[in-house]
Amino acid sequence: MLNSREKPIVYIVSDSIGETAEFVVKAVASQFDSGQIEMRRIPFVETKEQIQEVFNEAKQCNAIIAYTIVIAELRQKMAEEASRHSVLTADILGSLMGAFARATCKEPHLEAGRLRQLDEDYFRRVAAIEFAVKHDDGKDPRGLLEAEVVLIGVSRTSKTPLSIYMAHQGIKVANLPLVPEVEPPQELFWVPPHKVMGLIINPTHLQKIRLERLKSLGLENSADYADAERIEDELKYARRLMKKIGCTIFEVSNKAVEEVANRIIHIIKERGGDK
Repeated sequence: MLNSREKPIVYIVSDSIGETAEFVVKAVASQFDSGQIEMRRIPFVETKEQIQEVFNEAKQCNAIIAYTIVIAELRQKMAEEASRHSVLTADILGSLMGAFARATCKEPHLEAGRLRQLDEDYFRRVAAIEFAVKHDDGKDPRGLLEAEVVLIGVSRTSKTPLSIYMAHQGIKVANLPLVPEVEPPQELFWVPPHKVMGLIINPTHLQKIRLERLKSLGLENSADYADAERIEDELKYARRLMKKIGCTIFEVSNKAVEEVANRIIHIIKERGGDK
């Protein structure tokens, strides 16, 4: 037993980083006077030999072992060594995993580092959404070179909704409007063609969309924006530019954003990202 004046030593043992166990140990220690403890983190434990070494050390200094081990074989070894050495241990995940298993009638994945992986996925999606907003509608052309996907097309071809949808899948997307009178930024021609996706739409369908847009804004239907001849010119210009770039072209008429986005994502995965 520890002398009341001694500072407890706690070994943090994990088959991942060990952050979860360290956080819990600190929270518990804070409930005991000053909460002063000495922690020795042992991360990425993969073998029974490592566990034996930890228990040998812990026994010498009368330490506590707090662990987050999910691999079944190593968990069993922890229990065996704890019994053999009479070392105080705390299985931080064990009882709660058991409760979850009983409540859900499912077995846990038992994969080390799974929480960290989920956290990384979350932060990747957040970063992708921020990127999509920052590089929407041609803002900051330098972002075209950083994007995993670049969407190009005339106005009202779902560039922004597609960008945001794919961003929620963790994909960094920039989009650029194509206007005959406006020369595209030079960065567009530096992007590898396999990253560029051209969006094309039926002119009649596009006219209906643009007329609805003008109506919602309280503007006259006679504006060039929804003029049939103007729309034809824009689409011809867009096709010429897309052919020059050599990018993949998607027909988006009467297609849901999810359908087009998933087709693009499928192509990206098939191509394996950067080439």
